[in-house]
Amino acid sequence: MLHDPTVLKMAKTILNYSFKIKAGDFLFVECESVSQPLLAAVYEEAVKMGINVDYHVNQSAFEETFFQNASEEQVKFQNPLMIKRFEEITHLLTIWGTSNAKSLASIDPRKLQAYALAKRPWKEIFYRRLGEGTMEWCGTQFPTFAEAQEAGMSISDYQEFLFQACMVDREDPIAAWSELEERQQSLVDSLNKCDEFEIVAPDTHLTLRTGGRKWVNSSGHANFPSGEVFTSPVETSVSGKIRFSFPGIYMGREIEDIRLTFVDGKVVQAEAAKGQDLLQTLLETDEGASMVGEFAFGTNPGITRFTRNMLFDEKIGGTIHLALGEAFAESLGVNKSAIHWDMLCDMRSEGKVYADGRLIYENGAFLPSLHQ
Repeated sequence: MLHDPTVLKMAKTILNYSFKIKAGDFLFVECESVSQPLLAAVYEEAVKMGINVDYHVNQSAFEETFFQNASEEQVKFQNPLMIKRFEEITHLLTIWGTSNAKSLASIDPRKLQAYALAKRPWKEIFYRRLGEGTMEWCGTQFPTFAEAQEAGMSISDYQEFLFQACMVDREDPIAAWSELEERQQSLVDSLNKCDEFEIVAPDTHLTLRTGGRKWVNSSGHANFPSGEVFTSPVETSVSGKIRFSFPGIYMGREIEDIRLTFVDGKVVQAEAAKGQDLLQTLLETDEGASMVGEFAFGTNPGITRFTRNMLFDEKIGGTIHLALGEAFAESLGVNKSAIHWDMLCDMRSEGKVYADGRLIYENGAFLPSLHQ
C-alpha cells in the first residue's frame, strides 16, 4: 500500500520509539474513520514487524446519534467487551482526529457526566495497568480539517504544525526525541528533590506539595508529540486560587476564563465567564473530580500557539497545567475519578514558581537554581 512519506515516518517513529514493542506483542489501534491513513501505515508496519495487531474505527456521527437518542439506561451501560479489551491489550494506540469537533456541543452535560461514570470500570483497569507497567499506551493526532479549523489554521498549515510538533519533519525523529528525553530527565531529577511549590501569576497564588510523589518525564512515549514533566500532587495539599489563561476544553466544548479556589485540596469556589453549568457539572462528577490529579510544566519549545487541542496545548513551552480528577499511578497519585481534565495557565508573563522557598521558574523558563 502507498502511504504519504511523512505519515509513514510518523508510524515508524511511534512503533520504534514511542512503544517498546516487539514481534509477538499485541497492539490494538483505535481511531475515527477520518484518521485511517495513519492507521493503515501503523497496521502495515506492525504486521511487517511480526506484531499481532487489531483495530477499531469509530464514527463521530454515531457518537452524536447515541447521545441524542440514548436512554438513561443506555448511557450508563457498561460494555463488558471494553473491560475485556483493557484487561488483555499489551499495547494501545489511540489516534485522535475527528470530522466534527463540535458534534457534542448541544448534548446535556449531565449525559456526558453519566457516560464518563459508566466508563470508569475500564478506565480504572487502564490506569492500573499503566502504573503496573503491564500495558503501554500512546495517544497521537492525525491532521484533519476539523482540528485545523479549531486551531484557526488551513489544513496545510495544520499539517505542517503537527508534523513539526512530532518532529517527523526531521531526518531522524527518534534521535530528536531521544535528545529531548535526556534534557527533560535533568529537570525531573531536580524536581524529585523538591516538596513545596508556590505558583504566582496574574490572579493566581497556589501552593501544593509533591513530596513522596514522582515526577515523570513525558518525552514522546505516552503522548506523541510530548514535551512536559508532570506529577500528581499530594491531594489535600492544594490551596489558594488559580486563573487559567486559556479556555478549558471538554469533549469539544469550551469553558472560558476559569477561576478556581482550593482549600485543603478541594475546589470550594469555581467561576467561568462562559460554560459555568458545564464546569459545575464536571466538578460534581464524583468525589475526586474536584481535586487535582496532575501538576505539570509544558516544555516543548516547538509548540508555541494555542490550538484547542490539549495534546499540543499542555506542552506549550512556558506554561503549566493542572488536571482535575484521576491521578497517575506512575507518579504515585491516589486520587480517583471518572474524569481527567487538563487546564492551562500561561506563565510567560509575570509567572513565577517557587520550590521549597527558592525561585526556580520565571516568565516561562526554569532557572539554574532548580538544580542547586
